Amino acid sequence: MHTPGAAPADTASAAVTATHCPYCALQCGMNLRPEPGGAGGVTVEERVDFPVNRGALCGKGRTAPAVLSSRVRLTQPLIRTHAGRLEPATWEEALDAVAEGLARTRRSYGADAVGVFGGGGLTNEKAYALGKFARIALGTSQIDYNGRFCMSSAAAAHQRAFGLDRGLPFPLEDIPRTGCVILVGSNPADTMPPALRFFRELRENGGTLIVVDPRRTRTAEQADLHLAPRPGTDLALALGLLHLVVAGGHTDEEFIASRTTGWEEARAGAMAHWPELVERITGVPVPKLREAVAMFCAPSAAMVLTARGPEQQSKGTDTVGAWINLCLATGRAGRPLSGYGCLTGQGNGQGGREHGQKADQLPGYRKLTDPAARAHVAGVWGVDPDELPGPGRSAYELLDALGTDVKALLLMGSNPVVSAPRAAHIEERIRSLDFLAVADVVLSETAALADVVLPVAQWAEETGTTTNLEGRVLLRRRALSPPPGVRSDLEVLHGLATRLGMPKAFPTDPEEVFEELRRASAGGPADYSGISYARIEAEQGVFWPCPAAAPPGTAAAPAAAPAPGEPHPGTPRLFLDRFATEDGRARFVPVTHRDAAEVPDAQYPLLLTTGRVVAQYQSGAQTRRVDELNEAAPGPFVELHPRLAARLGVSDGAPLAVTSRRGRALAPARITDTIRADTVFMPFHWPGEGRANTLTNPALDPVSRMPEFKVCAVRVEPA
Repeated sequence: MHTPGAAPADTASAAVTATHCPYCALQCGMNLRPEPGGAGGVTVEERVDFPVNRGALCGKGRTAPAVLSSRVRLTQPLIRTHAGRLEPATWEEALDAVAEGLARTRRSYGADAVGVFGGGGLTNEKAYALGKFARIALGTSQIDYNGRFCMSSAAAAHQRAFGLDRGLPFPLEDIPRTGCVILVGSNPADTMPPALRFFRELRENGGTLIVVDPRRTRTAEQADLHLAPRPGTDLALALGLLHLVVAGGHTDEEFIASRTTGWEEARAGAMAHWPELVERITGVPVPKLREAVAMFCAPSAAMVLTARGPEQQSKGTDTVGAWINLCLATGRAGRPLSGYGCLTGQGNGQGGREHGQKADQLPGYRKLTDPAARAHVAGVWGVDPDELPGPGRSAYELLDALGTDVKALLLMGSNPVVSAPRAAHIEERIRSLDFLAVADVVLSETAALADVVLPVAQWAEETGTTTNLEGRVLLRRRALSPPPGVRSDLEVLHGLATRLGMPKAFPTDPEEVFEELRRASAGGPADYSGISYARIEAEQGVFWPCPAAAPPGTAAAPAAAPAPGEPHPGTPRLFLDRFATEDGRARFVPVTHRDAAEVPDAQYPLLLTTGRVVAQYQSGAQTRRVDELNEAAPGPFVELHPRLAARLGVSDGAPLAVTSRRGRALAPARITDTIRADTVFMPFHWPGEGRANTLTNPALDPVSRMPEFKVCAVRVEPA
């Protein structure tokens, strides 16, 4: 695809540049070829050598260069004038204003009155630098990122059960070779289309696919069995399946005895969820529950993969834990071609939390409360460990505190005005700030509220690493120069740090930052110290953990450790010898079903669930600027069953009002029999009156602090 308006390609980049898509966590490989004649545009070409997508790209990937155009992006800093308008400014003026706004707040109210909010699309280098900037340049504990809204419940459940969190503990290429996959709350046909081929190949190889989703999505249509539970009841469903596993004698007693702890308590919890009770809770008939167990337990290898459906709930950690218990009880974990995994959503949601954006973590997935972790990272940063602040607020709690405890905010690569739950309230909190600075590619709905807007470079205009959903660390090489007036996020942080008195701590060269990240992560759970830019390019990515040395017997060591002195090979498959706990055993965690934070009542008799469509991405800040994608998905809609539509007296396309306890959204009806009659669905990519997150519930999971995006009580009526 040609990209008009971009700056001319660098001389060194005149040849094709192998890189990766800027959108979802597949991080599909692609090639960028400069347009002939020096016009500065680039064309996307297939990159068939990359194993994740083998050249395939969805519409978002194919059209990604469109956002590089100067016609749709920011190309100069903006400062809000006394008249209330955003007006062009120089970079010196803009950086001075941001540094003064943050410093003034810190002087007046203390360091924790300054907040930092990051994004799951930032490269590892930028995520690392942003976390470091918050903690040593600003001295604030108040940092989190929108990845908290992605897979934090799965991450917490991973930690509890396995001692280590990585989205997939095996490569995607293992999926077609297993016997059965239960795919829970995921619709890769729309969210990551190139991944759908792994599930097609599974079935072509004789395996079976079970899809759990309240909607009969394009993914569910390809399944051997579709289970359509009532939103918010995935936990009961998993417990009911485990009950039937036990009752049918399908447990792997040898695996349970040799490689796990806590089975008796977890077993007791499952046995309290008998099939008829689970049918009443979920709406899934008992014969389908039995069919699912028979399919899952028939082959010698099987997997469970979850996504946002079960995770974005106020009990998401326990829900994922129940699915992990099912894997452990049947011996479907820590063995070849078996295991539990999470399909991460955002492009660098995995790496973004591993290296310091998350409120309670330091680089290398170290705990901020661990004295040894603090000492190690402080040593790399050249500061006293006691100077590092403690854990701060989680993402929603941080946004909710804006304008009260948190007076100023530096925001990079996120658009919470559209993407946060209870979005109208969050918009009010953002408007109440004393000072807001936003660094972004486009003038998003959040950036439009800022006091200072900083235009930053994009994926094709800068070098950096990302970590995809497999734990594969990848390298994006710079293919062309950003337009004049645009700087990288690393340059922004360097400029601010210079004004705050510590320029040397924040280099602008991404490879130099990555070398520091390697040292900071060394010895941590997410150890990148054995990974380099050259090695990533030579090996099509490197799976972490990958220490600089290869000590045998580490918690996440590969099945065959290398000889002393040999480079560590990386770890494509985790847990084959032992889990990453102190004793090497996985932990069953006893869980029990509980209702969602909101259940239907007379005033709000229906359930709302939210999600994505194939032609848009996240808050839509970038994809809504691409004509081809807007033609395919021009705006929001309300999906409802024909029986509900008949009861309301509405026809397809008629305007509907959807109201929750938090607000009201308007969108046209889309009538389909692929959804439950007690449920309506809205995609969340659009602002304004069709903003789905006006309705969603910020009730938080007590462990992961994930909001309950996926289920709330609503009423629907003709607008």
